Amino acid sequence: MQTATQVQTKWILDPSHSELVFKVKHLMISHVKGTFRKFTAIIDGEDFRTAQIYVNIETDSIFTNDESRDGHLKAADFFDAGQFPTIEFKSSSFKKVDEDNYLLTGQLKIKDISHEMFLNVEFGGVNTDPYGNEKAGFSVSGTLKRSDWGLNWNAALESGGVLVSDEVKINAELQFVKKSF
Repeated sequence: MQTATQVQTKWILDPSHSELVFKVKHLMISHVKGTFRKFTAIIDGEDFRTAQIYVNIETDSIFTNDESRDGHLKAADFFDAGQFPTIEFKSSSFKKVDEDNYLLTGQLKIKDISHEMFLNVEFGGVNTDPYGNEKAGFSVSGTLKRSDWGLNWNAALESGGVLVSDEVKINAELQFVKKSF
C-alpha cells in the first residue's frame, strides 16, 4: 500500500531583492535612516493568510552610515548585540484589509522583551523570474515605540525635546521564492 506524500511549501526570503529600513527622528528636526543588512524570513505555508511568518534579524548587521553611531546602537544602551544577537518576529495573524492590503500581527522580540506588533502589508503579487522561480513580493510598513522594548537611551535638548524620538518607522521591501519540500 502506498502512502501519499504531502508536499510542504515554504516561501524563503530572497536577500538580494529585499531590504529592511528604519527611520527615527533626530534632534526633533529630521530623520536618520538605517538598515539591517542581514536578516532572514520564511513564510511557512502555501496560503499567505494562514501561513506562519518568521523573521530573524542580526542586530550586529545594523548600518546607519556612521561607524560611531552603529557601534553605539550595537552596545548595551540599545540592542546589546553581544548578548542579544537577534531580533525575532513570529506572526499570529495575517488579515486581508482590501484587494492588495493586509494587516500582519505578531510578536516582536528585542532583548528578550516581546510585544505584539502590527504591520501594514501591501501584497505586490506573484510572478515567475527568468530562471523559473516563483516569487512573491510584499511592501511592509509600521511604527513602534522603542521604549516598549527597553531601548530607552536618550539625551535632553537645551531647546526642549529629546535627541532621539521614541517612535521608529519601519519599512521593508521583501521578495520571497517558493520552495516545495
